[in-house]
Amino acid sequence: MENGVPAHIGIIMDGNGRWAKNRGLVRTQGHLEGLKAAKRIVKAASDLGVKYLTLYAFSTENWKRASEEVNFIMALVKQYLREEFEFYKKNRIRIRHAGDAAGLTQDIQKEIAASVTDTSGFEGMQVVLAINYGGRDEIIRAFRKYASANSSSDLSNIEEKDISSYLDNPDVPDPDLIIRSAGEYRTSNFLLWQGAYSEIYICRKFWPDWDKSDLEDAIADFRKRDRRYGGVK
Repeated sequence: MENGVPAHIGIIMDGNGRWAKNRGLVRTQGHLEGLKAAKRIVKAASDLGVKYLTLYAFSTENWKRASEEVNFIMALVKQYLREEFEFYKKNRIRIRHAGDAAGLTQDIQKEIAASVTDTSGFEGMQVVLAINYGGRDEIIRAFRKYASANSSSDLSNIEEKDISSYLDNPDVPDPDLIIRSAGEYRTSNFLLWQGAYSEIYICRKFWPDWDKSDLEDAIADFRKRDRRYGGVK
């Protein structure tokens, strides 16, 4: 953390569907506006000096939604990854992925891989796109990778660092702050391992309405927190 700005912020971008419903629009219009909000917040976070930003774009549970909505969201993801390279380049933003890529279609996998590769040399803020991501799923996959790589080891001696090293992005620090829009008070399977001691900030505003001032409000609230990590100062 530098100058009171969290090094890593995670955002549960919630409320796209309700935003659309309140305006008499279809849910897909809410997702389109939510994508525009995501771009605004990425730029704002970069300008404010945030080092890492994890965006909860599509969860492992979101497959339960209507196929039309899922297909629209995936098309948005594909379009965003393909068309925003100049934005990443101008702002030196590095794209990363969290989630089970194998569960995505081949075309989406290719777009994610291309964005990760093409921006890998950019030295600015790192944006982790959580797509087909679930915290429980990530932990399960980490255990499986650990077991595969250490087949002869005694699992009774396993430690936190052993699992952490097999998470999707083990070199990314744990989030200092997790933000949720739209007023819901739950983590919804987001960064369960990494967010053990994250500060939580809830805002009632729907995600498509978010702008830089909302992010600044969240950071200002974060600065007031007394972080003890289970200890006593």
